[in-house]
Amino acid sequence: MPSRRPTDRFKDIIYNIDAIRRYTASMTEQQFLADAKTFDATQHCLLRISEAAKKLGALGKELAPDQPWSDIRGIGNRLRHEYDKIDRHEIWRTVVDDLGPLRTACEQAIARLHKGIDRDGGKGSRKRRDRRS
Repeated sequence: MPSRRPTDRFKDIIYNIDAIRRYTASMTEQQFLADAKTFDATQHCLLRISEAAKKLGALGKELAPDQPWSDIRGIGNRLRHEYDKIDRHEIWRTVVDDLGPLRTACEQAIARLHKGIDRDGGKGSRKRRDRRS
């Protein structure tokens, strides 16, 4: 069942992207790969991003169609179930190449939800722009 609070799920994704950016700031790929704590923290944030994407359901694709939502949801399964086959370089490439555009797409989705262009959850939960009318 999709989240009844999609704005919160998009914010969860942004929060975790920002955490990864803090953890990896000024690191090179070699430093990242050699730093087990940072690598593990990054994986944990990616798991939370994946879970938030799952909770968005089809709304993620609806509000941010340019993002690979299937891959975003799928990385969580790979990290949980195929952890021994994870390409550490792929995780670094995800951090460097994919998180910036995902963050921007989530900010835009939140803006659309707040403007009332798209629904903000289930039936009846749409925010009214002006209740005086």
